Amino acid sequence: MTDNQSAVGKQDSTAPLTVVVSRRIRKGQQEAFEALSSQMTERASRFLGYLGTAMFRPASPDDPEYRIVFKFRDRETLTAWEESEERAELLEQIESLLVQPSEREVTSGIVTWFTLPGQNPVQPPPKWKMTIVSWLALYPAVTLVFVIFGDLLAQVPLLLRTMIVTIVVMGLMSYVLMPRMTKWFAFWLFPRQKGPSR
Repeated sequence: MTDNQSAVGKQDSTAPLTVVVSRRIRKGQQEAFEALSSQMTERASRFLGYLGTAMFRPASPDDPEYRIVFKFRDRETLTAWEESEERAELLEQIESLLVQPSEREVTSGIVTWFTLPGQNPVQPPPKWKMTIVSWLALYPAVTLVFVIFGDLLAQVPLLLRTMIVTIVVMGLMSYVLMPRMTKWFAFWLFPRQKGPSR
């Protein structure tokens, strides 16, 4: 019941964290595994800081690998979930269905914007591509905020003004713009991942 873990402690303790777990299921155990995974998601959703889960099923019958991607608000809330009895109880049952122990990777920061359903979310695009696509989303977002609220913001002290703008823009980037930008530019961000990867 061991995971190959990234060093979460080296990451910013306040940054949202995305965990990608790879599990290869024994033949005939897929239904039991998916039922346990659904229970795991239900339990995780009751924990503070939980931001969502996605399950990617095997690409073909010859490949028994599932990928489960889930997000927590920060390291503290993720640790609370991962050290909980609720998780440990189901994890033991899940591991008994696997061909080999789970593999696990944690990412944070801008990389979490660039996850594409159906692709391997552990492998991010090159940094220069992420930077360009992020800028293409960021520039119009900031411009729009100033066009709409510019007159009001001009009356607000600088520190408060920048706080308001960054809160609004980061919300737009995380929940509106980047999911769409990643899909629109998938042909360029993930050029090698359109065919079978393994």
